[in-house]
Amino acid sequence: MTMKLKGKMENFEVKKAAYMELVREGADAKVQAEAWNEMQDALVTDLTEKITAHVRNENIDSQILSSRGQNVLTSEEKKYFNEVIEFGGFDDDSILPVTTQNRVFEDLVAAHPLLDAIGLQDLGAVTRFIYSDANKTFAWGNLFGPIKGQVSAAFREEQIGQLKLTAFAVIPKDMLELGPEWVERYVRTLLVESYSVGLEYGLVNGRGPAQSEPIGLTKDVALNGAVTDKTSSGTLTFAPSQFGEVVAGELHDVIKALSTDAEGKSRKVLNKVVMVVNPVDAISVQFRNTIQTANGQWVTALPYNIRVVESEEIPVGKALFFVQGEYLAILAGGYKANRFDQTLAIEDAMLYTIKQFANGKPKDNKAALLYDLNIQFSTNGPGGDDEETP
Repeated sequence: MTMKLKGKMENFEVKKAAYMELVREGADAKVQAEAWNEMQDALVTDLTEKITAHVRNENIDSQILSSRGQNVLTSEEKKYFNEVIEFGGFDDDSILPVTTQNRVFEDLVAAHPLLDAIGLQDLGAVTRFIYSDANKTFAWGNLFGPIKGQVSAAFREEQIGQLKLTAFAVIPKDMLELGPEWVERYVRTLLVESYSVGLEYGLVNGRGPAQSEPIGLTKDVALNGAVTDKTSSGTLTFAPSQFGEVVAGELHDVIKALSTDAEGKSRKVLNKVVMVVNPVDAISVQFRNTIQTANGQWVTALPYNIRVVESEEIPVGKALFFVQGEYLAILAGGYKANRFDQTLAIEDAMLYTIKQFANGKPKDNKAALLYDLNIQFSTNGPGGDDEETP
């Protein structure tokens, strides 16, 4: 079940936006590190205040909380987080319970639609897997003829463990006095918020192995392995027309472009295309694709069942289209906690790193395409000329 802590963590959201802006601008590593620390400090402060308020207002009784759909731990989870409390924090190299890890993953994809749309997978303790090419996993031939060479070419091993995603878990000592349920909720929420920032950046704008990052959806990979920014595949206007020919035509060209891979081989894409836009542009796209029905209801829909998802990682004025299933996004290896023995900006707290293997890369350069947006609006004043605004 997704965590439901009422209200937004305003201070954290401000610091998060500032950090992401510095990353997009390619700011100095030291500046980015300082912004990351400020974001983490804000997350800890906001989250501690929110959970403490919940503790004051809730009756912490497992049966009552369970009937209300609230946070109840398994026996293994309760044992683990009680040991965390008794120890005064995480023991080095301790690994979160599998059930807690599963809940972190569920919360990630539930709270962040882009991660769900990309198809983020959690392989648990596995750090490598076999990937098959559906176009090669069959072979015709003579009854007793050789097929081993043909079939083996259809499978290849993918290694996920070369990159680590690290969250800094600051646990205020006062939090340990609230009980295992609240410590678990605190840690889970902190992981979801921290990892979501890193994952969305890496899976959308990651600069590749040379920078110890995934290869993002907005990148192309050259034959020599070099990772470069995608160039625009065209411009979308979503201009109004009597029967919607313009919108349908523009998106037809997008779907058609995605329907072949980088080698020119066709693939099925209908009902599998996702459009990712910045929240600033999302309202404009929605406006251009919303109509009022005869009974007065407003309905928003794009042709070809294209799913629209918002992400701050997409620049304003851009739209990213990708085919679901054509990008590998993986978490693996479990969540391992270690004490971080450096001076804290936050007093009376313990700092830990919680690490997990993660990686992502497109199956080919046409798994995703980038487009420019040029959505114009006209306002007709009485007796006046049209005034166009972007």
